[in-house]
Amino acid sequence: MKLLLTSGGVTNDSIRAALVELLGKPISESRALCIPTAQWGHPSPMLGPVSVRNFVSGVPPWHTMTSLGWASLGVLELTALPSIGEERWVPWVREADVLLVDGGEATYLYHWIRQSGLADVIPSLPETVWVGLSAGSMVMTPRIGDDFVKWPAAPDDRTLGLVDFSIFPHLDHEQMPGNTLAEAESWAARTGGPAYAIDDQTAIKVTGGTVEVISEGHWKALH
Repeated sequence: MKLLLTSGGVTNDSIRAALVELLGKPISESRALCIPTAQWGHPSPMLGPVSVRNFVSGVPPWHTMTSLGWASLGVLELTALPSIGEERWVPWVREADVLLVDGGEATYLYHWIRQSGLADVIPSLPETVWVGLSAGSMVMTPRIGDDFVKWPAAPDDRTLGLVDFSIFPHLDHEQMPGNTLAEAESWAARTGGPAYAIDDQTAIKVTGGTVEVISEGHWKALH
């Protein structure tokens, strides 16, 4: 897949331009499916039925993914897929130009990407764009670090590993006082391997093995 891994969604013109480049056509001509699944696995009182509804409908501050002017927008709830059969849902995925994957709990999202069968379909979608927000981006990495594991049933911090770096999101976010660069560097040392700390004005574009940071904010590569 073509990846646009963000911390806060499509938050500025540079990230939007990168998205259009990956799509190869205007957003207004592109079909999107949004995936809210990661929210269900996070214990935060801010996440639940209301926030899922707000993400799907694009209510601020959840408007940076679903309210971009898509030609069509649908919902793909991964927890439902095992019970309806691949013959029903795989065509939906194949017809989409982009998957908009919300944040929440990355190990829970990883679990349902595998349980749903989506993980088996991903290799056959070379032209589909995956736009991740926070956990929706972190799930593509090899590990998220124990600090970010909030799902009690998670066996460890491993995720899909479709890229070879980890992501520390929401760098210096005013509502997340613990997300400092010093904490990101400490997290990276414990996690091991290459990593990026990115703020909500930054995205990482991955195509054909090439990694490019797109930013109107601040970020740091951590090794």
